[in-house]
Amino acid sequence: MNGKTLRVLEYNKVIKNLKEFAVSEKGSESIESLKPISSRARIEILLKETDEAVRMLLSNGTIPLEGFYELSYILKKAKINSILSLKDLMQIGATLRVIKSVRKYCEEINTMEKFNIIDTLVSSLEEISDLEKEISRCILSEEELADNASDELFSVRRQINRKNQNIKEKLSSMLTSPTYQKYLQDQIITIRQDRYVLPIKLEYRSNVAGIVHDQSSTGATLFIEPMAVVEMNNDLKKLKLQEIAEVERILRDFTLQVASYYDELSYNYETLIQLDVIFAKGKYALNINAVCPKLNDALYFNLIKARHPLIDAESVVASDIYLGEKFNTLVITGPNTGGKTVVLKTVGLMCLMVQTGLFIPVNDQSSICIYENIFADIGDEQSIEQSLSTFSSHMTNIVDIVKHKVDKTLVLLDELGAGTDPTEGAALAMAILDYLHSGDVSTIVTTHYSELKQYAITQDNVENASVEFNVETLSPTYKLLIGIPGKSNAFEISKSLGLNYEIIENSKKYLSNENIKFEDILHDIEKRNKETEQNYYEAIKNREKSESFLQELEVEKQRIIEKQKNVELIAKQNALKILEDANEQALQIIKEMNQIKTRAKNSYTGELEELKRDLKEKENKLIVEISKETPQHNKSSKPFKPGDRVLVTSLNQKGYIIKVNADNSALVELGIMKSKVNIRDIVHVDEQEVAKKNYSRSGVQSKSKNIQTSIDVRGMNSEEVIMDVEKFIDDAYLSNLAQITIIHGKGTGVLRQAIQILLKKNKHVSEFRLGGFHEGGIGATIVTLK
Repeated sequence: MNGKTLRVLEYNKVIKNLKEFAVSEKGSESIESLKPISSRARIEILLKETDEAVRMLLSNGTIPLEGFYELSYILKKAKINSILSLKDLMQIGATLRVIKSVRKYCEEINTMEKFNIIDTLVSSLEEISDLEKEISRCILSEEELADNASDELFSVRRQINRKNQNIKEKLSSMLTSPTYQKYLQDQIITIRQDRYVLPIKLEYRSNVAGIVHDQSSTGATLFIEPMAVVEMNNDLKKLKLQEIAEVERILRDFTLQVASYYDELSYNYETLIQLDVIFAKGKYALNINAVCPKLNDALYFNLIKARHPLIDAESVVASDIYLGEKFNTLVITGPNTGGKTVVLKTVGLMCLMVQTGLFIPVNDQSSICIYENIFADIGDEQSIEQSLSTFSSHMTNIVDIVKHKVDKTLVLLDELGAGTDPTEGAALAMAILDYLHSGDVSTIVTTHYSELKQYAITQDNVENASVEFNVETLSPTYKLLIGIPGKSNAFEISKSLGLNYEIIENSKKYLSNENIKFEDILHDIEKRNKETEQNYYEAIKNREKSESFLQELEVEKQRIIEKQKNVELIAKQNALKILEDANEQALQIIKEMNQIKTRAKNSYTGELEELKRDLKEKENKLIVEISKETPQHNKSSKPFKPGDRVLVTSLNQKGYIIKVNADNSALVELGIMKSKVNIRDIVHVDEQEVAKKNYSRSGVQSKSKNIQTSIDVRGMNSEEVIMDVEKFIDDAYLSNLAQITIIHGKGTGVLRQAIQILLKKNKHVSEFRLGGFHEGGIGATIVTLK
């Protein structure tokens, strides 16, 4: 397609708007490279893709494509065995999770709908669950590998933690030692060159045996590694080297695993980009309220209620534009700023969009054809550098169009013949139209020349059109009227701008009688056309009302028929049920009569009565025994609610109701224990007893109101953390908090790992993640409660 045509028709602006709907950078780049094509088979596939995307978006919302990463470089690294970083692996894991979400999204869509193309693409995506699970299990962040990534790593890190603790204990004992206290500049343990040291005053250097690693800026302090910890520091250094080696080994194994899935991951990545482009087209179509027009091979288009896609939807004026069935050349006339150029750009842009696989803002009954070439000469592109005038610039473009003219071509010419002598310009314009008209070419031109209006009237396959102008308000309506030539309205516009009336009247004498009569005829035609159009729309409106009324009558008729059928069916079903019930009753009576006969023969009535008395006596005895052992309590008629103080009779324990379930059970907190019990096994505790022990429901509520949204467990050991965090989660859950923060610090990661294991098992936790940049980073865990 001609590059200049794409520019003057502002195709690049449509592509820029389309890019806004892509979720990935690579998808945006793919959209930027889109160009119109002329293969009908390929265009139909592209339009089918967009159609499926629109229907999917309408039925199931936005597809979850956000979050996949650019994998080309990462996969190339893996292929050449260049060790992947934790960040690389996290991006692969995130992309695999997107694939899982996309597959789930498509599975949830109504199976009655057909989405052949997108279903094929999505079903071809491979989830590679084993790799995704391993990445999620082993990698905590872009900078941290989980301790349980391997047994060796877990063992080494445990030894590092133990060694760190031993060194700190040794140095702490030196800090508190009376012998060393006078040597110390500060009572702190610090690190220099990755080794633990003490800050020693310069004058006591000879009193402390050890290695000097650094000196303060003033020179008054030496950072000395005491000989007592040198060997331990050496051991710690070795352990850290082992840790680095093990991390590198794990990453190398991951790299090999990714390389083994190179083809699958590459295909997945390319497919996600393709889906991103397809759904961007669908979102853009919905955004501009566009539809898919019907394609035809007859070289004509009929754009009903066409709207320029780059003009605001609230201000754009829709027009019916058609060409090719009865005429293949359209001459548009009318005043300046009336919308003639907008019509040219609308037609050209609609064709380019369809041939790119995009929907267009028209009525869904519209039809369009596919052009091999589209040429446009729009606007004044005079060039001072090339010494080209307006006329020369236009003619240069037209020469190029004529030179490359082939069949199935659309030509759009703005102000044909302008910029030179009107007589010669009009003659040249008509000759150009003759040449284009002779081939299989569709042509739309705009002009001010009256000669071209008359040309369109006299020539076959050529039709006039105009942009409507309201003479009363002296403003354009931007509506296209095909079949009616337009007036320039120069006299009316000049008069409205304040030109002297005498000058306007004097100018009319320079017009020929033929021109005056022609303009008067145009005015009369335009007036009658408005009346005819108004009558036409009223007739359509009346017809639609009649059709709607007939449809309502038909629907009512069908409803009555269906209702009658339902009544008959119900009557038959009731009659059948009556017969069945009668038969059942008859069979039951016969059965009972047979049983009476049997009992009369055997006469076991006395024995049965004796057995019944024995059972009753045992039941009464059991009830007495149970009542003696069970404490008596006054049951309340009040319903049970969270926070109520109750007694669990089966356990003889008192506690608080945490939650009342729909299955007539309740979750009760009994000290540090929680138990699920039946409602029948609990009773309200007497209010006086509650007052004695200073317990009340309001106390529970006040506790809930004062609950904090975060807990700081830094400095605690794992056992303390587990108890405090569990209690904190329970309190937060009872207080209906949606999200809480657990501050554990960065440290060695032991507390964070213990907390994450706890969170995975806690039934109140919906999900959790490490803190963001402003949330404490890896030193905090953000928890979302159910």
